[in-house]
Amino acid sequence: MNRIAIEKSVLSENNRIAGELRETLQASGALALNFISSPGSGKTMLLEKTLELLPAHTRAAVLTGDIQTDNDAQRLMRYGYPVRQITTGGACHLDAAMVETHLGNWLTHGLQLLLIENVGNLVCPTSYDLGEDAKVVVLSVTEGEDKPLKYPGIFRKAELMILNKIDLLPYVPFRLELARENARRINPEIEIIETSCTTGAGLGQWMCWLEARAAKKVAAALAAATP
Repeated sequence: MNRIAIEKSVLSENNRIAGELRETLQASGALALNFISSPGSGKTMLLEKTLELLPAHTRAAVLTGDIQTDNDAQRLMRYGYPVRQITTGGACHLDAAMVETHLGNWLTHGLQLLLIENVGNLVCPTSYDLGEDAKVVVLSVTEGEDKPLKYPGIFRKAELMILNKIDLLPYVPFRLELARENARRINPEIEIIETSCTTGAGLGQWMCWLEARAAKKVAAALAAATP
């Protein structure tokens, strides 16, 4: 009973901070996306390609979470956007307090897009609201088509599933249609985009999704600010 009470208390405080973050992001019109996946799904490379393809005027920033090292932050810094590493020191997920602490003054500088790369894990990050507009789950074809059934929590909460590394399909026994079917068994509304960061396949569709989602966020912020 004590363990359950403590867990509820931790999530309650996290949700309070996440709610405040969401209100702040809503008022600024900045789109925040929380990327969640297993280790090795190609999540960091997807973010590299995203930063590379963003229109030059975009005011974007990245928070990247890992248990140890700043390797991913070093990779992402090469594209000229602000990047901050969140080293959890053992925690298998980011929480709202970590995001709040590391945001710093980005929002006061007209931030338009916040990309949050969560710790590689399909379980722990699912329970923690970071104040994001949407969770994006990345599933690579080097994993199993049954991942949505094994880890239904994140696929139920994600707005978008990116099926990554499709250039490897000739070499792995992965059935795309079954993966789509399993994801939609869990979440009939989930959107699905197939990508390869090696060949560039699907990246145009991903950037269109991102642009449309950002425009929707700006429109909502303007509507809320109109008397």
